[in-house]
Amino acid sequence: MNFWDENYSVAGYKYGTAPNEFLVEQSTSFPKNAKILLPGDGEGRNSVWLAKEGHQVTSIDSSGVGIDKAQALANLAGVSIKTEQADLTEWSSQGRHFDVVVLTYLHLPPNIRSTVHKTIAYALKPKGLLVLEAFHPKQLGYNSGGPKAEEMLYSIATIRSDFGSSLSESYAFEGETVLNEGPGHQGPAFVSRWVGIKN
Repeated sequence: MNFWDENYSVAGYKYGTAPNEFLVEQSTSFPKNAKILLPGDGEGRNSVWLAKEGHQVTSIDSSGVGIDKAQALANLAGVSIKTEQADLTEWSSQGRHFDVVVLTYLHLPPNIRSTVHKTIAYALKPKGLLVLEAFHPKQLGYNSGGPKAEEMLYSIATIRSDFGSSLSESYAFEGETVLNEGPGHQGPAFVSRWVGIKN
């Protein structure tokens, strides 16, 4: 059993069942019935909410346990989501192009991060949106969740370095917020939030 299978094997939902607040804010600019890709959506809280909003959702995760819980959450909500179990280092969009990509706390080690981010950006249609929220390196001073290794955390400069060649920045923020996302993300936090538009 891998790390994320163990993480998601707890009773209930590790990061809750409500969608990420920044995603909800940004969703007002999504096209109707958008094709949305969510790499690393785990137990499906964001995927299921977007499906309830009328979007066509594809969730990718390496954890079979997370995918099973995402499908259970979708069934409970009476919506359909597409799930794929895959390692993002091996995943390809295979010619599929999405209106929106949502990255919520997808923290990758530096040796694969930029390559995976480029693959994800390639999956967007021209003028497509990428919406990202992640823990900032200053999150190491907080106890509300996230990796404990600084190289796994994202500043806005890191995000710009990864996506700046293929996406135009439309929003950037790094600062404090308060998280209420299940037992996994609780309390004051220091985050990076970023929106890019495919060139």
